[in-house]
Amino acid sequence: MPLTIQPREVSHVTILDVTGRIVLGDEIHDLRDSIRSLLDQGKKKIILNLAGVDYIDSSGVGELVGCYTTVRNAGGELKLLNLTQKVKDVLHVTKLYTVFDIKDDEFTAVKSFDYFFAK
Repeated sequence: MPLTIQPREVSHVTILDVTGRIVLGDEIHDLRDSIRSLLDQGKKKIILNLAGVDYIDSSGVGELVGCYTTVRNAGGELKLLNLTQKVKDVLHVTKLYTVFDIKDDEFTAVKSFDYFFAK
């Protein structure tokens, strides 16, 4: 199943609805390009909605970390939303759940940016 990424805006926050598998190949390049495109447009409040991601390999995990770092270095914030059990398991095994801000519902994820950008 190819990776699809659908952007949408909610209260000045860009949500990328990601569906498919985040694996080595075109998939991780598509994700990287989507994030860089948003940053080029000046959009720095980004949520990756991973509800439709059924598999992520080590390259995909590396790309999530790379996207997180790219967004932070640009002065933005990247959060993860609606992780499937498989993605949760991978983030727990790698201890990356301590790095990412992970939310379970969209309303909370969008509102969490209010505090971050009010500082």
